[in-house]
Amino acid sequence: MAFPFVLALLLAGPSPASPVPPPGDAATLRGENLYRMTLLRAAPGRLLDLIAEIKGRAGLMLRHSQGDQWDVMTLAPASYAGLAAPEATAPLAAPALIAWQEDEFVRGPDLAALPAFGDAGLYHVEMFHALAGRRQELVRQREMENAFLKAVGRPQNAIFVREIGAAWDVFTVGAYRDWKHYAERDPGTPEQTLAAARAAGFESDATIGAYLRALIQDHHDTLATPLR
Repeated sequence: MAFPFVLALLLAGPSPASPVPPPGDAATLRGENLYRMTLLRAAPGRLLDLIAEIKGRAGLMLRHSQGDQWDVMTLAPASYAGLAAPEATAPLAAPALIAWQEDEFVRGPDLAALPAFGDAGLYHVEMFHALAGRRQELVRQREMENAFLKAVGRPQNAIFVREIGAAWDVFTVGAYRDWKHYAERDPGTPEQTLAAARAAGFESDATIGAYLRALIQDHHDTLATPLR
């Protein structure tokens, strides 16, 4: 399953460059580290077998709990030079265990440097197809939303930008201690949240979602737990 994808990568070359991340928190949550992101859907009745076969490999591994149609996401450090290595073209698991697979190479932050990210018990994955010509603005919107989240005391999202591969332009991953932490919603008084939204560059806190949706074709959310 991996050979056609690798050949396409080598022939296609990189997609248009992503915007240079600004300094400070936004740069930390963006970054230029290269990752291979893989989405897997298990063959019928084979989910636990698939998990058993891939569990323990390097990188972040997430198991779907609620949301999109994939069962497992892997996010592993990568390099283009490493594509020539035999392990780069080897399937993640036996083909009989996989009903569907999607891969792409993305640029993102150093996950090990993000506080509490690796120890989280729940992750919120948001995946986006941008409208034509709006990808850089979409990345900027995610950075603005991170600024808002920081101001109201909520976890910020690691931002990943497509380089080559599948069609996702941008996806973000937020890390939470547990379900209770994810469900907490106490950003402060209406005046405080309005001020935080405007400081981040939004018209108001009520327009954050509307602005996001003006930049995208679609938006897929998944709540997932780690496979360690």
